Amino acid sequence: MFTSPASHGLRFAFGTLTVLPVRVTRWDREAARGGMLTAPVVGLTVGCGAALVAVLLLVLGASPALAAVGAVATPAVLTRGLHLDGLADTADGLGSGKPAEDALRIMKQSDIGPFGVLALVFVVAGQIAALAQVYDVSRARGAFVTVTAAVVARTALTLATRAGVPAARPDGLGAAVAGVVPVRWAAGVALVVVGAAAAVAGVSFGAYEILPAVLAVLAALAVAELLLRHCTRRFGGVTGDVFGGVAESTATAALVAMSLSLG
Repeated sequence: MFTSPASHGLRFAFGTLTVLPVRVTRWDREAARGGMLTAPVVGLTVGCGAALVAVLLLVLGASPALAAVGAVATPAVLTRGLHLDGLADTADGLGSGKPAEDALRIMKQSDIGPFGVLALVFVVAGQIAALAQVYDVSRARGAFVTVTAAVVARTALTLATRAGVPAARPDGLGAAVAGVVPVRWAAGVALVVVGAAAAVAGVSFGAYEILPAVLAVLAALAVAELLLRHCTRRFGGVTGDVFGGVAESTATAALVAMSLSLG
């Protein structure tokens, strides 16, 4: 049966970034490029699932805080905690203060150190608090913020796998996707996401909400870029754990920024 390159890319994206039953049929640079270019589509799927859970909880009479917990828990379930695990490992590596080789070894260990625990606590708490604030305003705003943050988090992965960003190890997911996306293509994906966020915000909440939405998305992507550059300098490149840390940090930054501007 004929399968298009786009199909291979989507399979790669969903097969590596979620627990959905999608079989990765190709594991080469071309498929990885397609997967990372379509990573925001994964974010859209995950974000819609999270928003659906939150809104359903509100309809059933739950508080905005409980709806926020549901919205944060859903992506964790759909990714089997992949990004949260990466965040914890990255925090442990960065917090160790050790040379790159030793820090990478710490990140590969199965246990979570104190820096990882603190990172998880602050990130998850921040996400829940930000979403609770927005869902307390309205279900529509909460759903918009939930979906947008998930999409922006995966857009950060597209940017993190652009050409010129090296892998810290010769194996693993980091090596498979590092540098696969041409810089212009990554920038194009980011522009599409920013434009889509602006359009949805304008249509749903009015023209006056466009600028805050754009600024929130740009601020989150700036946080992703700062963390990416720091990890690249610290570890000598990126790993799968770094990608997870970038995704969760970006999602948190987006949620906080949008809760302040739209909430």
